[in-house]
Amino acid sequence: MISSTSTVVRALVQDEARELFTSLSAPGSDLLGPPLLGRPYTTVAEGGQYRPEWTWVALRDGEVVARAAFWGGPDDTEPVVLDWFDFTDRDAAVELLRRAPFHVEYELMLPPHWRERDEVRAAAEARVEAAGAAGYAFLVERFRYAWTPECGLPERPGRLEFRPVPDGSAGEEAVLDVLRRVHSVTLDAHARRAIAEGGVEQAAREELDFFLWCPSPRAWWRLAYTPDGEPVGIQVPARNPSGPCVGFIGVVPEQRGHGYAYDLLVECTHQLVAEGAESIAAATDVTNTPMAAHFARAGYPVVQHRVCLG
Repeated sequence: MISSTSTVVRALVQDEARELFTSLSAPGSDLLGPPLLGRPYTTVAEGGQYRPEWTWVALRDGEVVARAAFWGGPDDTEPVVLDWFDFTDRDAAVELLRRAPFHVEYELMLPPHWRERDEVRAAAEARVEAAGAAGYAFLVERFRYAWTPECGLPERPGRLEFRPVPDGSAGEEAVLDVLRRVHSVTLDAHARRAIAEGGVEQAAREELDFFLWCPSPRAWWRLAYTPDGEPVGIQVPARNPSGPCVGFIGVVPEQRGHGYAYDLLVECTHQLVAEGAESIAAATDVTNTPMAAHFARAGYPVVQHRVCLG
């Protein structure tokens, strides 16, 4: 617990967590964030996804005036994202984020066309401003997609050959080689940040770490080739803790301009459906217009926007 003259900032404990966390009624809090996913604040012990020790609140006179829930996967030893941040007191909210012992990416979930809805826009801008005052910086806005069978299964173009990744370290090195080439020229903001911090090698290894973090089998990963055996890229069907997803689509620079990313996306979709997926999540930066066009063509509707701050 950390306290000042007027504000107490502390983590929650199991017996109080849900009641205290949900006691805050902040403007617009039901219009953005995890409520958009239909996800209530429920602790892991209650069958939910949040841990009280990763959930922090700011209290004034015993009343919650700001809250922040950090999230991680079932096997994570520390949170990977801040996805729930609400407040009725802006200064207390800034103090909360400054004092919380975690500084991971803040991912603000928003409905489509959120800028056209005054109440949602005001709530979003207030959170972005408070996070900025606490040291977070805007990175990128992303589209989030959700494919379901009602969207229609796109027909395979049939232009490429897809091969499983070899087992063991040889397979990981083959994946890293493709990822290095993909990220040598990239529009992806997270990859560009990684490159700025540690070069293409860091960007490639961060992608591989994500693939390995997902609980889905590496046997799903596919390298793509032309009929002549020339490498084209990689597509990774995955399952994250929330369900099936398009883990990664990447085309090496020398093969771009042919629309092959669409072929990889379609193959990824078919693979996930064959594995029983009834809904497939995916995302791309709003500035990555070529990939956004491929998602639209493949029948993936935009269901959310996500503003990422680091």
